[in-house]
Amino acid sequence: MRLDFIRGLYERSGPYASVYVDTDRSSEGAANVVQRRWAQLRDRLAEEGAPASALEPIGELMLDPVWAAPGRAVFAGEGEVVLTEALAHRPRRQTARWSPLPHVVPLLAQRGEHVPHIEVLADRAGGEVVVVADGRRRELTVEVAEGPLQKTGAGGWSQGNFEREVEETWRRNAVAVAEVVEKEAHGIGAEVVVLAGDPKARSLVTDYLAKDVVRRLTVAEHGSRAPGADLDHFRREVESACRAWTDRRYEELLNTYAAGNAVTGLTETARALRDRRVGAVLMHDDPSSTATMWIGPEPTQLSTDPTELTAWGVERPVRERADAALARAVAATDAELWFVPRIESPDGIGALLRF
Repeated sequence: MRLDFIRGLYERSGPYASVYVDTDRSSEGAANVVQRRWAQLRDRLAEEGAPASALEPIGELMLDPVWAAPGRAVFAGEGEVVLTEALAHRPRRQTARWSPLPHVVPLLAQRGEHVPHIEVLADRAGGEVVVVADGRRRELTVEVAEGPLQKTGAGGWSQGNFEREVEETWRRNAVAVAEVVEKEAHGIGAEVVVLAGDPKARSLVTDYLAKDVVRRLTVAEHGSRAPGADLDHFRREVESACRAWTDRRYEELLNTYAAGNAVTGLTETARALRDRRVGAVLMHDDPSSTATMWIGPEPTQLSTDPTELTAWGVERPVRERADAALARAVAATDAELWFVPRIESPDGIGALLRF
């Protein structure tokens, strides 16, 4: 995954309060439970040295029902919440840290890979196109051609002309849908396009899509534009297509890692990040990890050996969580971070190199 969305976190200097709280309010009296959870975490942060100016904005956010969600991640400095994101599920661990860098890896791991994709429901009158990228959805309706949509089969001398007019209406609407899908797919770098709806419309839209978009196309068996149509099966097919792409990507990354042009282990990965040679960091997701390393004020100042940083001109290297240091360096160097199910590395870290 790309880490553009957290890059703004590093535009201010630390320390940061990083908080992960179970904020589910689905049961009676849950608001009081959330308040008690936050009180416990607040005490922990205060013990670690977090000032009231950092804690108060978090408390206001946590206790506001407008921000209700199964879970929430919050990153704050003195006087402000810098970033917050709702979690689709309760956090795997309730966490509170006051530290030089934000503890973002639990958020990234739980967030998962957001596959940029297009969802299309087509019929002979046009289509509904949903564009999903960077955690946001945009919905577009495409209907351009006015004209008859149904063949009557009534016969007569004008029947042939009427049927050709109907087919031309279908064609023009399919072209319009294909053009929108193609433009949006190229605009967001869509990895997956899922097309459902009327079989004839699906076939026509596919005919008019560019070849590079067709290579990313999955035709779904369920889904309709009809009012009140049940879209649960269609959504499951979309999820399945995105999951299949992610699984293929994992295998591609691990095969590339095994083939070479890669480094293994935390020490070598840190050196490659310092040189801005990393295309992707591969990390085994281990919530129990307590590995640390040394950092300086700049994102690419990280090492497992503080004397290396001193030699680079860092006056006072600071010890920090290794995953937090890696995430900052990845975000700053325009690399990617992938949580892989397995990796041949003694400490669960490796990197694919750009050069």
